Order: sequence, then structure tokens, then C-alpha cells
Amino acid sequence: MQTNGLALGADANVAETTSWTLPSFFIIGPPRTGTTWLHGVLSECAWLSHPTKETRFFDRHFDRGLEWYRSHYRQATPGRAVGEVAPTYFVSASARERIAQLVPQARIVCTFRNPVDRVISLYRLKRAYGLIPWEFEEALARDPELLESSKYASHLKEWKRTFGDSQVMVTVHDDIEADPQAFLDGVVDFIGARRMKLRPSHIHRVLTSEGLTAPRSFFFTRGAFLLSEWAKAQRLDSLVSAAKRFGATKLFIGGGARFTPVTALQRARLRERFRPEVDALEVMLNRDFSAWK
Repeated sequence: MQTNGLALGADANVAETTSWTLPSFFIIGPPRTGTTWLHGVLSECAWLSHPTKETRFFDRHFDRGLEWYRSHYRQATPGRAVGEVAPTYFVSASARERIAQLVPQARIVCTFRNPVDRVISLYRLKRAYGLIPWEFEEALARDPELLESSKYASHLKEWKRTFGDSQVMVTVHDDIEADPQAFLDGVVDFIGARRMKLRPSHIHRVLTSEGLTAPRSFFFTRGAFLLSEWAKAQRLDSLVSAAKRFGATKLFIGGGARFTPVTALQRARLRERFRPEVDALEVMLNRDFSAWK
């Protein structure tokens, strides 16, 4: 079997690819829409990839093969929904096509957030993690993901075309803040997981501000990121996970100067840039997003 020119491997027959050991649902983002919070909650009522939170199998690491991907679900047992929280999949046509071929009945959940707030948040995350070195305006010009991942209506249309309306659930970040329990109930019902009662600690994390800063040293942080990616490629995911538990994140991520605030003029320009997508989303969802415009 071939997908986008990449072989799945000799053992990738139909029976195996429809096995419960592959996810039945995907939380596809886009990034900075509450996926980290949702991952933490869903890990208590569903099987998610472990120890790597985002495998990036369907968009970046497909050449590593199904056995590598399945290794992230080796602890899964029957009786729980199996899924992946993968916010980078939203903009990836390759991820969409590969999921459709391997898991055609997959449930897809995406969450949309005020695109201006989201793109600023994503920029700061990338700076804090040493993924990009540029100031905001230069980053918008040089990093395609920042703007592409805000084309909500365009990409949603393709996911719905591929999987059908009944398999794609659209949620809104505002609803997490307004009523986290109702938001979670809707998601778990859709993906086939059991309902769970949110604890005060869960709700507190929804309302916690981001607090990201630039890294102490871009090159130091960038080097640590590349090392962790190499370790994952060598199937040393557990080593990376252990390093995080022992404080590596605090050592390498952030710790530098606060980010320069985005100006009112910059925000206004972004609102105008995103307006066509927001207008189209309003029509698709029959929901008012005037606060985003």
C-alpha cells in the first residue's frame, strides 16, 4: 500500500491498519487553541500517544513506519477510546489524506480561537522553544505556519470534504473558558470516551495566562530542541519524557526577556487579514464571530 508515494511497510495490510491499536480520533488543533489542556484531561479517560505527546507521524514522520507509530500506543487496552492530540495536522493535506486512508472512520475534532490572539500566542511559543529567532513582523513574513494555520474556513472545508460532516466536530476556544465541563462533555461524547467530572485544578489551568518569554539563549534552546528530535527518531522518547519530568523544560525553555507587546496597529492589520476566513467560518458554522473582526 502506498500513500503520497511513501510505503507503509510489508506488514501494513488492511486488517492491521483497521486495528484498535491505531487511533480512532484525532484532535487536530490548530496550535494554541487549548489542545494542551485537552490533552491533559483526555489522558484520564482515553488512550493517547505515550510518551511522546505529539508524534507528528502523519505530517512529518510518516517514513518511520506504522510500527514506530504503534509503539506510542503499546499500553492501550480495549475499552478506552484511542486517539492523538496533534495540532499540526490541521493545515497538513498529507496528514489529512493519510489519516483518511488508514483510519477512514476517524473522528476529527478541531478548535478555533480568535485568530489574532492565536497567531500571537503561536509566535511566542515558537520563540520560547527556539523554533524561530525573529521578531514578530519578520516571523509573519518568514514562517508560513503562523498565517496558514489561521485559515480556519479553508482547511475546515477540506477536512469536511474528506471525512464528511458527521465525522468532523468544530469547537470554539471561547466555550472552554465559558463552560469547561460542557465543552469536555461534548468532545468525549463525540470521540466515544467516557465522561469525567472536571476537578478545580483542571478548570484553573483553563484560566491560567501563558506567561511565555524569549529563551535565555536562542542557540542553547535550539540545540536542545534538535537533540530531543534526534532522540525521538532513535525511539528514545522515554528518555526525552524523563528529561522533561526532571526539569529540562524549565532549564531550556524561556527564561529570557519578555516579548515586545503587539501594537494596536499590528492587531488591526491582522484582523483585516483574517476577516475573509472569519466571514466564511461564520457562514459554515452559523455562528457570530464579530468579536474576532
